[in-house]
Amino acid sequence: MKDLILLFSLVLVPTLAYKESLQTKLNFSNSTTHKRHKRDWIWNYMHITEEISLPLPHYVGKIISSVRNKNAKYVLEGEYANTIFKVDEETGDVYAFERLDREKKSEYELTALIIDKITNQRMEAPSTFVIKVHDINDNVPIFVQKVFNGSVPEMSSVGTSVTKVTAVDADDPTIADHAKVIYQVIEGENYFTVDESGVISTATANLDREAQPTYKILVKAKESLGNTGREASIATVFITLLDINDNFPTFKKESFHFKVPENTPIKGEVGRLEVVDIDEPQNRNTTYNFVRGYFQDTFKIITIPSTNEGIIKPQKPLNYEEIKEYKFNVEATDPTVIPRYYKPGGNKSIASITIEVLDVDEPPVFSQPLYIFKVEENNPQKNKQIGTVSARDPDAANRAIRYIPRISSPPGNYIKISDTGMVFLNQALDRETSAWYNITIRAVELADKNTLSDKESQAHIHIQVIDVNDNAPELTYPEEPRVCENAEPGQVVTRISATDKDEMLPGVYFKYSLATEDSNFTLSDNHDNTANVTVKYGQFNRELAKTHFLTVMISDNSKPALTSTNTLPISICKCNERGEVTFCEASAKIVGVSIQALVAIFVCILTIIVITLLLFLRKRHKKDLNVLRNNVAEIHEQLVTYDEEGGGEMDTTSYDVSVLNSARKNTMKPPRLNLEPALSPYAQIQKPTGSGHSGTGEMEIMIEVKKDEADNDGDLLPYDTLHIYGYEGAESIAESLSSLESGSSDSDIDYDFLNDWGPRFKMLAELYGSEPTIDFVY
Repeated sequence: MKDLILLFSLVLVPTLAYKESLQTKLNFSNSTTHKRHKRDWIWNYMHITEEISLPLPHYVGKIISSVRNKNAKYVLEGEYANTIFKVDEETGDVYAFERLDREKKSEYELTALIIDKITNQRMEAPSTFVIKVHDINDNVPIFVQKVFNGSVPEMSSVGTSVTKVTAVDADDPTIADHAKVIYQVIEGENYFTVDESGVISTATANLDREAQPTYKILVKAKESLGNTGREASIATVFITLLDINDNFPTFKKESFHFKVPENTPIKGEVGRLEVVDIDEPQNRNTTYNFVRGYFQDTFKIITIPSTNEGIIKPQKPLNYEEIKEYKFNVEATDPTVIPRYYKPGGNKSIASITIEVLDVDEPPVFSQPLYIFKVEENNPQKNKQIGTVSARDPDAANRAIRYIPRISSPPGNYIKISDTGMVFLNQALDRETSAWYNITIRAVELADKNTLSDKESQAHIHIQVIDVNDNAPELTYPEEPRVCENAEPGQVVTRISATDKDEMLPGVYFKYSLATEDSNFTLSDNHDNTANVTVKYGQFNRELAKTHFLTVMISDNSKPALTSTNTLPISICKCNERGEVTFCEASAKIVGVSIQALVAIFVCILTIIVITLLLFLRKRHKKDLNVLRNNVAEIHEQLVTYDEEGGGEMDTTSYDVSVLNSARKNTMKPPRLNLEPALSPYAQIQKPTGSGHSGTGEMEIMIEVKKDEADNDGDLLPYDTLHIYGYEGAESIAESLSSLESGSSDSDIDYDFLNDWGPRFKMLAELYGSEPTIDFVY
């Protein structure tokens, strides 16, 4: 068979020839002109069968060219040339030197060339050809994966698709039956089937998840030609059944017995009913219903979705003294179960329930949780009964009850309650303080005659205070009422209104009037509990009064009617021609202040004044101390020089020195400062001791002494020059003219005689001729 295929593959199919005629070819071969003509290759597509069992090499085919030259040779080029495929240089026969596998590579593309052996030049243009490998169906189908998974709802009908398996045959699919795959279930065929496309379907309609949730089947893939000699491919398929709601719940036991105290709160838990539902949790929808008994109004059963349990809860209080035991039947069912999947055993499960009520010492029970009483405000009758409360002991002991007020809003001791529950007022109530008084009371059982037990309950009393007319209406002051001093009669100044602390019921009406009629203002009622203040005569005089205080009386129409007197300040303002205010003092708004507030304000003001005075005195005292401590006189004597001073004691021509001496003898002394020498360190001049020194030497010694004193005294100011000289020289006839050595004041001496001393003393006479404001030292 393979030999026949090989021979068939060597047959040349379409043949290419020269486009020129055969005569032209013969002329070309015999011609000496060597004229070149176009030629073509003469060869075909080549075919070879895969996996040939004959010895290598295997003949593939022949390439032929029209070139007739003894130096021509055939050459192959391409990816697999000279490796897998080789050509005979002389004949053009092509051989395969390896066994070929079509599943690895089905076609090979090569290039054929004819080359001159001597020059190694191409004698023709290269040509590309293809070698095709023929399939021999040498592969079996293989599954794309070893394990497949699928799912299908339980109880599905026959033929319901589950999943799909896939196997692949590597052989050539273009050849009939070479790549066709046939699937077969070899394990689990009673439950599932597979078609030729690999789709797995149910083979029965009774697949019950609760009986078997998963299935494992084996599927075989084989060739359609039935090559039984080779192994087939096998895959494993796991199929899961999806749950549907096809089962009813059943009670875990036939009867349930619960014990519960009688003080169990409403909607508290009495007990739990447990059922079994073999469906998945998402398909469990158990409901519980009362079947027998008359206690549907006493209990209700609530289903918990997560556990499918039924919780029994009371809908009203349990009372041991009235009913000690409850018995009834309950059914459990699932209304969402699909009807066509009903199974034997019925669609309901019934259980008997017994609830035993246990006795508990309970607190007192009020007849009602809230009591509302009404009372008129300011009722002078103390200890007046306003109502009754009632509580009882629900137990068989029926103990006595004591009532105790607990919390009040607003805070206060407003009521007292007798042992029989009668409620009395302790004080009059004011509606303006609070329209409602809310009081929480306790009812406490007595353990014995005078001892309170720990059993108690609470109730609320709301007292509504009915209003009586006990407050007069009060003026609501407008914002800075003012009027121009040139206002015309009838001009509206402001609108006034009033408020009443009493209850403003429909029909309450305020009446406005003035306390006196001799005012320049009048009131006009607006019939909406407001009134307009208007100018009566006009032409106000600011010089007489810048503010008018209008006394307004306001009364209501209640019984009895009440009236209040109010003062409304109105500022008189300067206005321009257009009536616009140009200048106006702020009006004094009358505000009522209590005596206690006035006393508090006065005490605050007095305290502030006393504190301010004490601070001022303390500060002044500190200032005086600082002056006494730091008052070191800083005296700057000024040395007044003259251009002409004469020749000293030796110069007797310029002036007569004897005049000075006579003046001294006649108690006329030079002027001196009004300061004590001790006030300035420069004023205390120590004359140098010793005689016989000249005036110049004595001055030098004095200056050195003063310099030493200035250098060694750290408290002195850092003066750079010495301005004071208290020593005039020992040989001066007039002796010292300085006032620093004077121990007495000369303020009463008349210095007019200096004017007679000549022009040289003119400046001195001017200085001492009038009362000086600053003392000088000369």
